[in-house]
Amino acid sequence: MSSKAQALLKRERKVLSTSYVRPYPFVPERGEGVWLYDVDGNRYLDFMGGIAVNTTGYGHPKVLEAAQAQMQRFVHVCFSDFSHEPNVSLAERLVEKLGGGYRVYFGNSGTEAVEAAIKLVRYHTRRPYLLAFTGAFHGRTFGSLSLTSSNVKYRQGFAPLLPGVVHVPYPSPSRPPFGVPPERAGQAVLDYLEHLFKTKLPPAEVAAFFVEPIQGEGGYLLPAPGFFKDLKALLEHHGILLVADEIQTGAGRTGTFLAMEQEGVQPEVVTLAKGLASGFPLSALLFREELSSWPPGAHGTTFGGNPVAAAAAMATLDLLEEGLMENAREVGAFLKAKLEELLKGVPGVVEVRGRGLMLAVAFASGELRDRAVNAAFERGLLTLPAGPDALRIAPPLILSQEEAEEGAGRLAEAIRALG
Repeated sequence: MSSKAQALLKRERKVLSTSYVRPYPFVPERGEGVWLYDVDGNRYLDFMGGIAVNTTGYGHPKVLEAAQAQMQRFVHVCFSDFSHEPNVSLAERLVEKLGGGYRVYFGNSGTEAVEAAIKLVRYHTRRPYLLAFTGAFHGRTFGSLSLTSSNVKYRQGFAPLLPGVVHVPYPSPSRPPFGVPPERAGQAVLDYLEHLFKTKLPPAEVAAFFVEPIQGEGGYLLPAPGFFKDLKALLEHHGILLVADEIQTGAGRTGTFLAMEQEGVQPEVVTLAKGLASGFPLSALLFREELSSWPPGAHGTTFGGNPVAAAAAMATLDLLEEGLMENAREVGAFLKAKLEELLKGVPGVVEVRGRGLMLAVAFASGELRDRAVNAAFERGLLTLPAGPDALRIAPPLILSQEEAEEGAGRLAEAIRALG
């Protein structure tokens, strides 16, 4: 580690919260495209994207131009009290992307969007219960934390949490629930839900089911094919709302604007954040018009819907529509295939999974995964862990095929060197 990095990390240990995580000693100084440079001038290929946030990479001229132009007009007027054009235009555009018939509430972060969604569905339905999956991550504030179950460290010491939350197994063929074969993962979960509705959980008292189309912090786990269509039919039968947490999967990361588009399902409620504004703090809660029954003042925020962030989001949407979603599909498919080729037969590697540029390498143990993350860092590649045993890959969507190939080579070399 460089002396500059050592000095800064030593300083922060004296003043920062012990809750911050430092998976390896990386101290960035500047970024360009998909590359980051540390305080000592070392160059790193970014395969983490600020946890799937930096959609357009670092220093994209169109995003910077849009943000700077808005900063010259005004940086903040509380949108909860006074309307302004950047946010109205963004709301119109988001509603259009979902096909119309939605309304929008803006916040600053994903967990804020989830908190707002919890309040919305409870207020509108007057039902007390919420459903979520085991392995889910929906945030770390109190309501969203009650839905989160991807790691016990997020919940330990904070009980009692929000009452009325019930978790059910996630239907992933990579980790089939109840010991069933992978091809039975989806049906097993549906059967379990039906059992709950008959024995313990009155479906008429369930407001909503919060789901990630692909689990993020849980390990980049994909659902069983066709599961969400069957789930949606079951929920509609009981008048239960479907809330799609697209905070990590949305804004083009999986190759379509929403990952749910690939499932053929239209949720009543959608949460967006992370990549929506290319690194500027912004979240959006979208919900069907008929759910907008709460009155003025029932929910609000001082900073949510910042106009500079909204301007950056508009530029990000332009770039997504001009080719970045297609790039996520094509380069993501290439990268997945390349990793499968390079890692075939490597001891300790279980599988490569994901969609678009939301990929993961799953290992036989968390200890091996952690060693791989650090070995990749030593070779100039930035990655992050996800779930108990997965290494996540979530680079900026501007990643080229050449950069993807270089990153795959570095990662494969790092993993093979573990022995």
